[in-house]
Amino acid sequence: MKKWLQLLRQALGGSEESFTDGSINRAIFLLSVPMIMEMVMESLFAVVDIFFVSKISIEAVATVGLTESVITLVYSVAIGLSTAATATIARRVGEGNNAQARRAIGQVILISLGISFPIALLGFTFASDILHLMGADRKVIETGTIFAQIQFLSAPVVILLYSLSGALRGAGSAATAMRSLIIANGLNMILGPILIFGLGPLPALGVAGAAIATAMGRSVGVGYQLYSLTRVNTALAFVLKDLKPHKETIVALIKVATGGTVQFLISSASWIFLTRILAEFGSDVVAGYTIAIRVIMFTLLPAWGLANAAATLVGQNLGAGKPERAELSVWRCASYNLFFLVGLSVFMFIGAETIVGWFSPNAEVIHTGKLALRVLCLGYGFYAYGMVVIQSLNGAGDTKTPTILNLICFWMIEIPLAYLLAIVFALGPIGVFISVPVAESCLALLGIWRFKAGNWKTVKI
Repeated sequence: MKKWLQLLRQALGGSEESFTDGSINRAIFLLSVPMIMEMVMESLFAVVDIFFVSKISIEAVATVGLTESVITLVYSVAIGLSTAATATIARRVGEGNNAQARRAIGQVILISLGISFPIALLGFTFASDILHLMGADRKVIETGTIFAQIQFLSAPVVILLYSLSGALRGAGSAATAMRSLIIANGLNMILGPILIFGLGPLPALGVAGAAIATAMGRSVGVGYQLYSLTRVNTALAFVLKDLKPHKETIVALIKVATGGTVQFLISSASWIFLTRILAEFGSDVVAGYTIAIRVIMFTLLPAWGLANAAATLVGQNLGAGKPERAELSVWRCASYNLFFLVGLSVFMFIGAETIVGWFSPNAEVIHTGKLALRVLCLGYGFYAYGMVVIQSLNGAGDTKTPTILNLICFWMIEIPLAYLLAIVFALGPIGVFISVPVAESCLALLGIWRFKAGNWKTVKI
């Protein structure tokens, strides 16, 4: 027990950055613990927001659901850059080239800012039009335009929070990324109810208050990341000269980031279509689905911690010339993920109605949310392996393969199946819900097949 407590303290303290030697299980533990905590904190943003917003109105919940389905496009860019940062910096750390690792993070910051400001401007300008295109009714548009505008304006901090976390994970400094999310989410949880419902002289801002609280929390989190990167003596303690544009590094990062962004755009855009189909059945259905998805995110993101650990281990061990160790690390992470998610799926299936009831007393919302949770969690066993092998391919710098697999599974299987079942066969919302585990299961099986082929071992970054 004492040994495990010491290991836990070491994992949370983040004292180790290279994982190319020694016990694989120890490496997985030291990397995955802070990464799981980081993902828990990130998922809490979604759960906390929807918990407080659900106390306002059904329209407010629908606003969050419709807006977030579009904001996932911003997350796509952020996750693409995060993928590039993790893969590139992990490879440089594995090679022992700290100078290039520092330069890479400087270029990640430049790219993040260059991409995010146009997104913020366009989103702010066309917020109400976007909600209209998503099928929102008049009341939802009136309630949610300001919320959507604030969400889009916060694009720079969203992208930086993700990309800098990816850089920290790549260098093995997962504990710093974890602490930044704890700070950001803690502030969001404090400010959320204050800004939504008002306190003393502070007026009640409603759903807009939720967006402001989240943006402020994330901004402080990014500030902590930047402070850590410039002050802490790690492989990423970069200086101002690392922010000077470096063409070769920028091109290499964009090449990997483009694959990661397109990959996530394909999957996230599919969620937009699913939400649009569900909008045909009314705000109550969208609200129930939104609550269910937030709960699913909360349970799956910790599992992404293990997937991200696998990506870092793959990148560092490929850099050190140890592909066999990289592959073994992936299968170990996948098996641990399987035990976690299968056990969790049983709890989710049994407690679905109670869980959704925590967020809304509305009978129709509870019915839809319960149905969504029970159907979606049926695919957890496949999700466990799928997310690990896909992230591992990304960690190796092979973002092309996951992109193709996402295109097949989400656009050729999930969206057509959802429309066919829900609209053509008139199954309603359950048809949309069924399409998700079907597509994710296909993605897992195809991902395992491509990972076993081993082409990822020869990718150069």
